[in-house]
Amino acid sequence: MGHTDRGTLGQRAEEIAFRYLIDRALRPVARNFSCRGGEIDLIMLDRACLVFIEVRCRRSAQFTDPVLTVDHRKQRKIIRTAAMFNARNRRYASNEMRFDVVAIEGDDQAEVRWLRDAFRPDDSAL
Repeated sequence: MGHTDRGTLGQRAEEIAFRYLIDRALRPVARNFSCRGGEIDLIMLDRACLVFIEVRCRRSAQFTDPVLTVDHRKQRKIIRTAAMFNARNRRYASNEMRFDVVAIEGDDQAEVRWLRDAFRPDDSAL
């Protein structure tokens, strides 16, 4: 699979995740927020909770579960990027925060798994 194929697959997966979460009453805040430290695929509100969402997709979970690809290093990067988002968007400063992972699997990207509160920041992440 070439880089362009992966990019298209990733964009399609993010759109599927976005629609899936909208259907579950989350409200969009930002898509593909990026800064020098990294990128966050989706940022949404789940009631008053600000949710930072990493979207992972695999054509098959046969080799690696997409959720497991969000390792400790990636988590720290997401947490630091979330802190940068909050610094730039003070209106969300008092909101509770949560880090979710949405895994999309299968050639037809039919299986969606939403892992709420997938990881939490620790003192070393910030």
